[in-house]
Amino acid sequence: MATEIVEKKKHDQEQVVEGKSKGLNTLLWILSVAFFTAAAIGNVYFKEAFSLPVRVVGVVVALLIAFGFAAITNQGTKARTFFSEAKVEGRKVVWPTRAETRQTTLIVIAVTVLTSLFFWAIDSIIIALINFLTDLRF
Repeated sequence: MATEIVEKKKHDQEQVVEGKSKGLNTLLWILSVAFFTAAAIGNVYFKEAFSLPVRVVGVVVALLIAFGFAAITNQGTKARTFFSEAKVEGRKVVWPTRAETRQTTLIVIAVTVLTSLFFWAIDSIIIALINFLTDLRF
């Protein structure tokens, strides 16, 4: 397993993905922020001029454009790669059966109830002890 990880790291380091230039990447982020801001401000600014459905469509379109610009930046490309790899790893998960889930849930509930009763009993004993000590008159 460890050798597989080392080999994968070597492979990833060899496979250097050329990103966009810093200037282009900055421009894409500026455009993304501009469209996001336009969606937020435009919704308020055009409140009286357009009906709600028209403004909703405008906001959705502006946000889609903003997320599109953000997705093609260097960071967006890395994020898309991460999420696609996470999806692949999620398919490898062995999920518990319904019976296993029910048993585990019942165990958690039982332990929670028992622990609550234990702490209630300890608390009651401590309160009774403190009341006894404070009621003593010397």
